[in-house]
Amino acid sequence: MFQIARPFYPLLLAATKGDPETAHRQVLQALQQLERRRNHSWGQSLLSQFEQSFCLRDPRLSQSLWGLNFANPLGLAAGCDKDGVAAGIWSHLGFGFAELGATTLHPQTGNPRPRLFRLPADQAALNRLGANNLGAVAMAETLKQNWQRQPRTIPIGINLCKSKITPLEAAAADYAGSFRLLQDWADYFAVNVSSPNTPGLRSLQAGEQLEPILAALQSENTKNKPILLKISPDLDWEAIAAIVTLAQNYQLAGVIATNTTIRRDGLKTQILAATGKDIREEAGGISGMPVRQRSTEVIRFIYQQTQGKLPIIGVGGIFTPEDAWEKIVAGASLLQIYTGWIYGGPWITKQILAGLLAKLAESNLSHLTEAVGKDL
Repeated sequence: MFQIARPFYPLLLAATKGDPETAHRQVLQALQQLERRRNHSWGQSLLSQFEQSFCLRDPRLSQSLWGLNFANPLGLAAGCDKDGVAAGIWSHLGFGFAELGATTLHPQTGNPRPRLFRLPADQAALNRLGANNLGAVAMAETLKQNWQRQPRTIPIGINLCKSKITPLEAAAADYAGSFRLLQDWADYFAVNVSSPNTPGLRSLQAGEQLEPILAALQSENTKNKPILLKISPDLDWEAIAAIVTLAQNYQLAGVIATNTTIRRDGLKTQILAATGKDIREEAGGISGMPVRQRSTEVIRFIYQQTQGKLPIIGVGGIFTPEDAWEKIVAGASLLQIYTGWIYGGPWITKQILAGLLAKLAESNLSHLTEAVGKDL
């Protein structure tokens, strides 16, 4: 067990102490080396051990959406593997799909460090990374090499964000440029207009600014890739309803609910050790448990507004099978985790999936799709 878990030790340690960003980089470097050597005997052996320890397969958890087959509903959220360096490894860690990025057309270093913090008392993280990534050209080349070594076995999504250097009025061309470079290398795409860490980005959620972006992407979408919209938890109901209507008008495949929150109420953590400041004075988005309830409320609202006709990926504060079930019965067809994976370790995927099977049995349901929107 020590050898299997060893690549993840820096991440687990940083959940409570140490530098989270350095730990994150170390884990991705380890997974990247495994990705590049996956066809070597030791690589195959380690991946086999990963699957035995972290994966759970059961047909009751599988479903088909957008012509894609999902072996289970639990995916890796964007923000973890920004450049796709471990894209071929996530299926071996129990995920039914993975979303890479956020990716921008132009490479960017992001905001100054420190810019990633753990809030253990709140089971949360604060990040103001600023979409640091190598850019769409580098992502395309990385994924091309990955899929040449081993074709992907789970659906892979890419989260697209506007480059910081691109003016807001040129956002549509920026998103379309990234999509053009990457559409051959992923199965679906998420339009990120809801990160609080790119100046002005959230203003693009307004209909008059969002519409040109969606139009530009659909005009480039010659291969009919599913395009989803990732929204903020901090919008009011009227704004969410308007976005949902726009998503339907532009025939988007679904909505991802939600991104991080800029709200600070109710936090138990007061001082961030890396800066010595009160958390309420720190810029950035909060993920994890503080956003759990709000993201579920947004899921329920969208499901009701669309009568379940617009698929929803639920993300925010999933740590337990109960958290996952709550979002499914509220209307989410698929789920994503990231902060919960950091705190719970690589075993959390199997634990959540096993818990969902138990929930199905308790509810006398034969398949997970029967539970979607069940509490409405």
